[in-house]
Amino acid sequence: MSEHENDNPTSLSTEPLSRAIGERYLTYALSTIMHRALPDARDGLKPVHRRILYAMRELRLTSTGGFRKSAKISGDVMGNYHPHGDMAIYDAMARLAQDFAMRYPLVNGQGNFGNIDGDNPAASRYTEARMAAPSESLLEGLAENAVDYRPNYDGTLEEPVVLPAAFPNLLANGSSGIAVGMATNIPPHNLDELVDACLAMIKKPSIDDDALVEMVPGPDFPTGGIIVEPKDNILSAYRTGRGAFRLRARWEREDLGRGLWQIVVTEIPYQVQKSKLIERLAEVIQTKKVPALADVRDESAEDIRIVLEPKSKSVEPEMLMGMLFKSSDLEVRFSMNMNVLIDGRVPKVCSLKEVLRAFLDHRREVLCRRSQHRLDKIAHRLEVLNGYIIAYLNLDRVIEIIRTEDEPKPALMTENWAVTDGDAFFLSETQAEAILNMRLRSLRRLEEMELRQERETLMAERADLTELLESEPLQWKKLSGELRDIRKKFGKAAPGGARRTGFAEAGEVEDVPIEAMIEREPITVILSKMGWVRAMKGHNALDAEVKFKDGDGPGFVIHAETTDRIVMLGANGRAYTILGANLPGGRGMGEPVRLMVDIPNEVEITHVLLPKGGEKYLLASTAGDGFLCPGEEMIAQTKSGKQLLNVRAPVRTAVCHKINGDAIAVVGENRKLLIFGIDELPEMSKGKGVRLQKYKDGGLSDARSFVLDNGLMWKDPAGRTRTVSREDLAEWRTKRATAGRMAPRGFPQDNKFN
Repeated sequence: MSEHENDNPTSLSTEPLSRAIGERYLTYALSTIMHRALPDARDGLKPVHRRILYAMRELRLTSTGGFRKSAKISGDVMGNYHPHGDMAIYDAMARLAQDFAMRYPLVNGQGNFGNIDGDNPAASRYTEARMAAPSESLLEGLAENAVDYRPNYDGTLEEPVVLPAAFPNLLANGSSGIAVGMATNIPPHNLDELVDACLAMIKKPSIDDDALVEMVPGPDFPTGGIIVEPKDNILSAYRTGRGAFRLRARWEREDLGRGLWQIVVTEIPYQVQKSKLIERLAEVIQTKKVPALADVRDESAEDIRIVLEPKSKSVEPEMLMGMLFKSSDLEVRFSMNMNVLIDGRVPKVCSLKEVLRAFLDHRREVLCRRSQHRLDKIAHRLEVLNGYIIAYLNLDRVIEIIRTEDEPKPALMTENWAVTDGDAFFLSETQAEAILNMRLRSLRRLEEMELRQERETLMAERADLTELLESEPLQWKKLSGELRDIRKKFGKAAPGGARRTGFAEAGEVEDVPIEAMIEREPITVILSKMGWVRAMKGHNALDAEVKFKDGDGPGFVIHAETTDRIVMLGANGRAYTILGANLPGGRGMGEPVRLMVDIPNEVEITHVLLPKGGEKYLLASTAGDGFLCPGEEMIAQTKSGKQLLNVRAPVRTAVCHKINGDAIAVVGENRKLLIFGIDELPEMSKGKGVRLQKYKDGGLSDARSFVLDNGLMWKDPAGRTRTVSREDLAEWRTKRATAGRMAPRGFPQDNKFN
């Protein structure tokens, strides 16, 4: 830099870009972690929540007083302590008032503060609020120097660094937030159980997490529900500070008479919006993902009541709910990450014991500071009382000085006062000022007696406080009494204090096959040439006359049951699966099958079948390649299907034949026939296969399996069955992949085994 640049106060300095960005990003990250996203382990609050409660205290909005407009509250918070958007402040305050979000709401709301359906609160100008009783317990002691204060954002006011917090709010109400490079997610717990754990820690500081989990067995969500997480997993989560809890809705079977019943859901998992849950259940019905579910109704008023109707009374309620737990938000997984600020400075993932220890240490510090503050007040009052008593003993002289002296205060301080034991005593400035400010009505004999009684009481209190500050066991004893008082106010004996979330074993209902939830009924599946599918009730005649759309006609007709998985094999060698119960009814023309599974428009369906476990199928392409495929491998689990036979255009699927013999007969478009043992074909789940027959021109026309001892049979044009015996088939029997010989006389002209 030049000399002129050095003299210029606005001159620029240079630094590496990486360092400049790193320093600025670090500053932003620290600000987010410390002042926005992570709660303090001591009072369980983030700065915005702490400022909201403090501003409401300054407005004197007690739990028994009147309400004030939410706009006024959020405006004061924004103007005095939290210079951010008023909507962000109002949303934070609204959450503190929601009984479905907070286990122990810290704000009493009047008006629309949102609901469990996910609706937003009304505008702040329409709602009113005040503090709730638990928040008053969090603030108790602020006027007694219980915590440190710091200047607000513009230095004109002061705000508390942390609240005194008479109960472990961090665990009682939980918290969640996303910072830079870290996050926190703490579930709410039952206050009665937390107090038990705190008392146990006071009694035995070395207590381990296992013993604490016996007293705090798991979260207690405001919306209830049932935790089905194994106890070992819960213990591990509390020991490490990280884990997850499987939470299910609470339900019951409601008898409707005559063997009919329905399921009523009375509690839904925490943070699940009821409206979206209903939408998801309706989607499950529409897509027939859970065929046993017929209908869902929301009959909720103030309480949750979601009615689930089964399709059949023969379905087991446990099976139905097991499928719904897998397919909807009736079961969720709540991840716990107890990442909190220790002493308001250091972010750390804490165990249950560490979080409770941070709270107890904070409460002990608050107790000592409040006790010292009270001692200072007592010392000041005793000084004043001693001055009053001296004034009563020398009342005439005091009156004389006040009447005759131009400056009575210095005269009172320099006077040598006589006391009862004959010793001399000089008044301090504080005592002289108090005497001068004393009212005339206090100059009565009874007042002196009351002052002496007050002095004795204060001296006894001072002795107790001094003993308390010097004895750690007495401090913990005092804290234990305070915690028991909190338990009386908000514990299980108080309204709404009982545990809401239960515990249960998960069971094995999740593994129930979908077929077990469907009423088994016979159906006739009809697939038209244009790809419209329907299911007629019962097993109708396969050649029965059926109506189709104009220009459409019959394609495939098979007998099946509602529990069957119907496989459609495309010319592209891909298998697509539809459950029989999911097919549209037979009253209309059906629905396009391409709306149910993702079959490309240009792909023709070549076969419709019902593969079962233990069966084998011969799959072959027009190129003459094929293999044996187990029936269970042909069932696709997704709408996009499953690739079985690998083909590339113009080659396409030619044969899908169920194996029921020990020999394979293959005929080409050139009318040459070849017979070989079935043991020459490999068994595969998918692939191109091996060569069945060799061709110079054309490709494979048809193939089938048969029992060699029974001979090869086919039907002639007149419908008569013709049979070629095993001995007469000798000239066509050879190894696979050969050209074969011309088919016997009388073989069908279309080269198909009809």
